[in-house]
Amino acid sequence: MPSDLNDDQIVAILESAYSGAVYDAMRELGLDAGILPNDIRPVDPTTVVVGKVWTCSGGMVDGLSQDDSLLSWTGMLSAAPSGSVVVCQPKDSTIAHMGELSAETLKFRGVKGYVVDGGNRDTDFILKLGFPVFCRYLTPSDIVARWQVQSMGEPITIGDVRIQTDDFILGDRDGVVVIPASAASSVAKLVHEVMNTENELRKMILNGMDPQEAYIKFQRF
Repeated sequence: MPSDLNDDQIVAILESAYSGAVYDAMRELGLDAGILPNDIRPVDPTTVVVGKVWTCSGGMVDGLSQDDSLLSWTGMLSAAPSGSVVVCQPKDSTIAHMGELSAETLKFRGVKGYVVDGGNRDTDFILKLGFPVFCRYLTPSDIVARWQVQSMGEPITIGDVRIQTDDFILGDRDGVVVIPASAASSVAKLVHEVMNTENELRKMILNGMDPQEAYIKFQRF
């Protein structure tokens, strides 16, 4: 394996992994865990999302017009890069920050998924669409004339995790892990090693090795 992995190689390893393996690798490297709050869950528990982060944020605005709210929102949909995972800090806990047409638009434009520290609506449609959405709650209420995108591509914080555009992200039913761009190659290489070791350990246990002996041999469990 090369000393430094490129973005495609990192994504390929993460696509074969799971959030627990990424967490284990980050812990072994002495990195902050990078785990988003555990109430941010996939709308579809079978959904997995992996990719490079592109951030946005916004907030509620008194007296906001319908045009201003929807122009800011559609501007975000237009700007989101193909191949990215959009991660949004809405600074709000009352309305939906993703819905049917927006999810279909992002999917059509090549965006790999959407993670929000907020809400979602039109859930049945999004489930049928198969577009990965991770959120904290569901509600029929939307952004119109109330909420506005206020930044794109700038650093955001969700829980105690600082997230920047070009970081890497993996989300599955166990949770969402963010990997700083500067550490992504090292984390991905260790994830690859962790998963290979786990496969060998599993094989030895299923062939009759005592689990404590297996731990002593592999120093993992």
